[in-house]
Amino acid sequence: MDTGLIHIYCGDGKGKTTAALGLAIRCAGHGGRVLFAQFLKERKTGELVSLARIPTIAVLRGKGCEKFTFQMTPDELAAAKAMQGRLFQEIQDRVRRDAPDLLVLDEILGTCSLGLLDEKEVLRFLQNKPQKLEVVMTGRNPSQALLDQADYVSEICKRKHPFDKGIAARVGIEE
Repeated sequence: MDTGLIHIYCGDGKGKTTAALGLAIRCAGHGGRVLFAQFLKERKTGELVSLARIPTIAVLRGKGCEKFTFQMTPDELAAAKAMQGRLFQEIQDRVRRDAPDLLVLDEILGTCSLGLLDEKEVLRFLQNKPQKLEVVMTGRNPSQALLDQADYVSEICKRKHPFDKGIAARVGIEE
């Protein structure tokens, strides 16, 4: 790959992270180095076990939020923003140091839309990313500025989901 492109997998449907995982595995299968970073997630999931078995994929995770942003006190909101900002800084440092071929920013779109990460920093990173770095961003509610920056935009639309019938997330399928 001479030119790394920018992907967005967005929408209210199931499969955004799964699509990003598929691309990460494909890249690693061809000898590519992958940095798979997750925002707002901290539960142990099946994909983490699988990714740990692939030596060319590094996983970097932040910490989830215990409350919705609208339920947070100003101090809690400031702490959550600081935590997401530190994660994004660490991602940028790792990109510079390790030069991955593919960077997955899982749930970064929601992190930005909730105001937990400064979108201007993300846009600046995308505009100045290493030329060969392929970037995937997932989540809900991407801004027009992020959509404009992307080369690929795939929207995953929920038509039907077991959660709507009260069926909880199942190990091996949603976790």
